[in-house]
Amino acid sequence: MQTSFSLAQLADPHVAESEKILRKCVHCGFCTATCPTYVTLGNELDSPRGRIYLIKDMLENSRPADKEIVTHIDRCLSCLACMTTCPSGVNYMHLVDHARAHIQDTYKRPLLDRLTRALLAFVLPYPARFRAALKLAKLGKPFVGLFGNIPALRPMAAMLRLAPASVPPASPMASPGVHVGQGATKRGRVAILTGCAQAVLDPGINDTTISLLTRLGVEVVVPSGEACCGALVHHMGHEQAALASARQNVDAWTRAIAQGGLDAIVITASGCGTTIKDYGFMLRLDPAYADKAARVSALAKDITEYLAVLDLPEPVRKPGTIVAYHSACSMQHGQKITRQPKELLAKAGFVVREPREGHLCCGSAGTYNILQSEISAQLRDRKVRNIEATGASIVATGNIGCITQIASAAKMPVVHTIKLLDWAYGGPKPEGVDERLVAAE
Repeated sequence: MQTSFSLAQLADPHVAESEKILRKCVHCGFCTATCPTYVTLGNELDSPRGRIYLIKDMLENSRPADKEIVTHIDRCLSCLACMTTCPSGVNYMHLVDHARAHIQDTYKRPLLDRLTRALLAFVLPYPARFRAALKLAKLGKPFVGLFGNIPALRPMAAMLRLAPASVPPASPMASPGVHVGQGATKRGRVAILTGCAQAVLDPGINDTTISLLTRLGVEVVVPSGEACCGALVHHMGHEQAALASARQNVDAWTRAIAQGGLDAIVITASGCGTTIKDYGFMLRLDPAYADKAARVSALAKDITEYLAVLDLPEPVRKPGTIVAYHSACSMQHGQKITRQPKELLAKAGFVVREPREGHLCCGSAGTYNILQSEISAQLRDRKVRNIEATGASIVATGNIGCITQIASAAKMPVVHTIKLLDWAYGGPKPEGVDERLVAAE
């Protein structure tokens, strides 16, 4: 794609990076076939190619974002399916992140939209606040129908619908400390991301991960001073808040490295993993953090990535359960992890089936199912139909957002992949899974 940025514009490193990305686009349109919003809405401006044109026009002319640009950028899930499809290597992720930061800096949203986004940024990245908000949500549940009929209040209705009936207590295993590996031989030393939303909605995911890793002889460090990975605010264009979280985490993990070394930083929420693996890019312009951030990004591993390189023993049990594996967008498109989760499940004795249209997003996408609830619901229902068509009895996935989204409509239990692996390797049966009813024929 030909660009016409001035030398003065290109002096801005963010503009210069976006210009390089834009020049790689060859207008081929392959991305439109795999874009969930284009497939759902059929509007060229709701495809990656259409959004690239809008972003190019906005940045080249150094103009503030307008309502049209904001509408179509807001509808982007950042699922990154377009990057998997693109034959030219267009880094759409970095381009749309720049566009969102530009929107945040130059566009004044309607009051209720601003308040909703401010509320999400204030609550979701902080476990104590999020836990308190979910408990208060019970008071608002009776007003879901009313809020849903008022367009400006639909995000509030979506939040209330997604709020669980009960909130599990905080796990003591999330407190800073070291969990020593079992056995005479130490097989590794890793840090684990505590996280924010997942630590509130399902603290058992990290508890299970720590339990399985320590049984395998791996020492697990829960560092002090961790924060939210920054993804939630990053995707809303709050760039400085995202960078502050990234720096805080880099500091926490750098201390853990200095105190005994790390083989990996294990992440159990793939949405967080995609962002943490990008810390090196996000902090590239910060001389105090660039090298440290690059080191952290190199150490970041999804839990299935890490387990795949261990010499795992034979499973204690082989359930023979038919499992539909949902590959989160942040897993398959953001991190290019497609093989390891399925191979681990198969080795553990599960019968793995992949739903049709596995490349399409389930509609969760961080805060998307709140801010764009109507499109999100269409994508969720499409995903659930494809999952149910597999004939599986359980859904496995590696991202808390997908678990929450799919479980809101599916008739079968939706569990984190690590819980099924832990079950096969001697841990407890995941809650909601009935072993008597799910064995493969």
